[in-house]
Amino acid sequence: MMTSTTSPQEIVDQAKRTYQEGNYLQAAREFAEAASAFATAGDALMSAEMKNNQSVALLLLGEAQAALDAADGTDKLFAGAEDFRRQGMALANQASALQGLKRLKDSTEYYIRAGAALEKASEGDLRADIMQQLTMLYLRRLKIYDAIIALQSGLAGVKNPDRKQRLMKKILFVHL
Repeated sequence: MMTSTTSPQEIVDQAKRTYQEGNYLQAAREFAEAASAFATAGDALMSAEMKNNQSVALLLLGEAQAALDAADGTDKLFAGAEDFRRQGMALANQASALQGLKRLKDSTEYYIRAGAALEKASEGDLRADIMQQLTMLYLRRLKIYDAIIALQSGLAGVKNPDRKQRLMKKILFVHL
């Protein structure tokens, strides 16, 4: 627990160090404390970002419901500020939590929304990662055509594809 003279940024720095050390439970607590400190300081967007960091730490602990609760609604704050990158990341965090709860249909919807937000933000590489997660969900549900479309869509926005991505692009775009 930080003191009353500790700045929100100092709490964040400590939480990040704790996270890097692999102490996800303590990191989740510290990110929650940072979220509260930023809210008290009137910075709703940074508070929401800290809630998303808390959500990631909780997911790593296997606490999907707590992770979903932590990130719940943060995407709306980012959307209101037209911060589409952080909106997309918030939606992806919620999608991951929903996937952890075995709510695959809801998770699919959130990944789709995350991809759309990241496309608005011109975040091709992040969007490709999200679309890859969506592809895997479609495959689990045996929706092969949807999986191929999601993968194609994600790869189309990658500016500097790596070797694996170039190969996948050749296969997907030539044979379909």
